Amino acid sequence: MHQEIEKRRTFAIISHPDAGKTTLTEKLLLFGGRIREAGAVKSNKIDRAATSDFLEIEKQRGISVATSVMTFEYGGKLINILDTPGHKDFAEDTYRTLSAVDSVILVIDSAKGVEEQTKRLMEVCRMRDTPVIVFVNKLDRDGRPTFELMDELEEMLDIRVRPLTWPINMGQRFKGVYNLYEQNLYLFNPGKTVVEDERRLIADLASDDLEQEIGETDAGQLRDDVDLIEGVYEEFSVDEYRAGRTAPVFFGSALNNFGVRELLETFVQISPPPAPRPSTLREVQPDEATFSGFVFKIHANLDPRHRDRIAFLRVCSGRFERSKAFLHVRSNKQMRFSTPYSFMAQKKEIIDEAFPGDVVGLYDRGDLKIGDTLTEGEQLTFTGIPVFSPAIFKELINTDPMRDKQLRKGIKQLTEEGVAQLFTQRIGNRLIVGTVGDLQFEVIQHRLNAEYGASCRLKPLSYYKACWITADAKKDLDDFMQYREPQIAWDKDDQPVYLAESQWMLQSIIDDNPKISFRFSSEVAAAATAAPGA
Repeated sequence: MHQEIEKRRTFAIISHPDAGKTTLTEKLLLFGGRIREAGAVKSNKIDRAATSDFLEIEKQRGISVATSVMTFEYGGKLINILDTPGHKDFAEDTYRTLSAVDSVILVIDSAKGVEEQTKRLMEVCRMRDTPVIVFVNKLDRDGRPTFELMDELEEMLDIRVRPLTWPINMGQRFKGVYNLYEQNLYLFNPGKTVVEDERRLIADLASDDLEQEIGETDAGQLRDDVDLIEGVYEEFSVDEYRAGRTAPVFFGSALNNFGVRELLETFVQISPPPAPRPSTLREVQPDEATFSGFVFKIHANLDPRHRDRIAFLRVCSGRFERSKAFLHVRSNKQMRFSTPYSFMAQKKEIIDEAFPGDVVGLYDRGDLKIGDTLTEGEQLTFTGIPVFSPAIFKELINTDPMRDKQLRKGIKQLTEEGVAQLFTQRIGNRLIVGTVGDLQFEVIQHRLNAEYGASCRLKPLSYYKACWITADAKKDLDDFMQYREPQIAWDKDDQPVYLAESQWMLQSIIDDNPKISFRFSSEVAAAATAAPGA
């Protein structure tokens, strides 16, 4: 068990949109031998799509809208990559994914530096002290001065940084990177996009070999830069990195496969194995004998031909075994899984067992929800999985009455994935979808049509916020809902929700109804409803 745990490395790749995150994922898979040729994310000249972008809309738009899970072996380690959406409208999926990983690679565009979504994602990592490696991408294009970028990373991301590779120029003058960690020079060949095996080893920067490789001017500049780095930055400490206090920085060009191997090889050496996980009862250690894990993602129609529904489970402790009975804590029922999967994006392989750090795909008939915990009998629930209150609301209107059954089934399954929330108003049987961003509506509309053959239009609604409502006395809750019936809806778990029309109206309603509890999280509301005496 100890050997299996030490072998696992589970991490997420995060970034602002278009920083090169999915391209980097492709190149890591290329080095890991799981694919022979990297797919183009946006190029119209190449009709292959990125391996991790498997939804049709991802292939068309060239963006990731769902977290993908991919596994490969490298350097004696079993590596689980979770490629996340970069767009802010899908941040909820990314934030939940961060609860299921042990470390993160943060991709930065060398020309744009730290962007808005980068800061938000980093704040989540800092809250959990998640170890972070920074990869500064697109060095084959002109970008910001390198030391200026380093200062911005420290200031904007609120973390100490330590370069482990260093670029020699950038853009058209880009010649390669010097690996400070291994003390070797890796030269750049423009336009070469195959796996590069040749690295020029220079053990001593004072050697005349450096001038022969990169020229006198650049050799002098590199020596000066390295002297400054060693004088300004503290010596790199693996312990400080694993504690989330120092972020090692690498430079390269993912599109050209350049600097990626340095990143991967160092990651294998320094990244943390599976870590303990907080729960409602205690901190669960990965090397405990009994199994436990939690669901952090659900995806419908991963294979459109079979209309499957897969729950992604992070193994936290013990050994997951195929067909063994486990306790589903929320329902207090036993469940068995006869076809658990490991993943290569949408491709699945049946497995017999899994260990802490692994991500397992479980075939689900609708019994599992995001945040659910499975154990061998202990009544604990893993915590730290975020839930967002919707900010944008639209009514789902069926434009093909003959496909009403397909529409309702489709929107139910898609919203159970966690990308949006579904509310039903019993007056008129209206379906209302709430999201944190506009792009989610486009994805929902596209997938309803492509996967369920259902067409619809989405009518904007002027609601401000969704509030889950509870009360100590059932009569108080019933009276409030009767009085405010036009603003009352029901979520997918049949919990009552008050749809506030404005911030002022919400505050007024709260002040006028002290017996009613207003909450902005469905999980909290459900827990309150289930509590003794509630």
